[in-house]
Amino acid sequence: MASTLFTPDRPALVRRLRAAGCVFAEDEAALLIAAADSAQSLTRLVDRRVAGLPLEHLLGWAEFCGRRIAVHPGVFVPRGRSALLVDAATALAGPAPAVLDLCCGSGAAAVVLHERLAPRWLAAADIDPVAVACARRNLEPLGVPVYQGDLFDALPAGRRGELDLVVANAPYVPTGAVASLPAEARLYEAPVALDGGTDGLAVLRRVASGAAQWLAPGGHVVVEASAAQAPELCAVFTAVGLDPAVVSDEEREATAVTARRPG
Repeated sequence: MASTLFTPDRPALVRRLRAAGCVFAEDEAALLIAAADSAQSLTRLVDRRVAGLPLEHLLGWAEFCGRRIAVHPGVFVPRGRSALLVDAATALAGPAPAVLDLCCGSGAAAVVLHERLAPRWLAAADIDPVAVACARRNLEPLGVPVYQGDLFDALPAGRRGELDLVVANAPYVPTGAVASLPAEARLYEAPVALDGGTDGLAVLRRVASGAAQWLAPGGHVVVEASAAQAPELCAVFTAVGLDPAVVSDEEREATAVTARRPG
């Protein structure tokens, strides 16, 4: 909470943030002021923001689906468009499902699904140890385990063929396009969370292959991708024996691909 012992010059702060390219300068100014406990700490926060550090890393949290999710420096910041991923998963889930948040990053999706679905089993997994530490901070209070490892290899073997729902915000940016990402992502988030290989689908192909083995009959996998990648990704799911569908949200500029294991 901001100290009552100093009075920030909010208009000057907004002008400085706007000049640095912050589109939502007024909102950011309010958040930075609330996070500061002195004029000196506010100056440090603003200096770092103007230098390009992500606002969420400075605050220590990101808003996702109306909740504050703790984020650590270097961890992928959950985007508003990924709410479609969670919404699509919620719509497909049956009662008391067994759920996995794969490539979980901060664990944001698992936090929301824990509340929405009351799953009988819920876990998260990521290959990045920094992300795993961050996800554990968000999920351990909920009693949700977070595993470290390469996709499904991170899970207890006994869960193979038993998952009702897999949600994966895997990297899907083509390698050649990573350099054109906003600096906040390119410079301050782990490359492993962004780079999806030559066509952006390298990790998602492996997610599809694993989902075909780890889903229970009638279970679903839900992944995020670009609209342009959706047709090829549907073909990938079909090739491994899953039945795909595309969900789009123009307002969020978001695309999710879902796939069901027959049975």
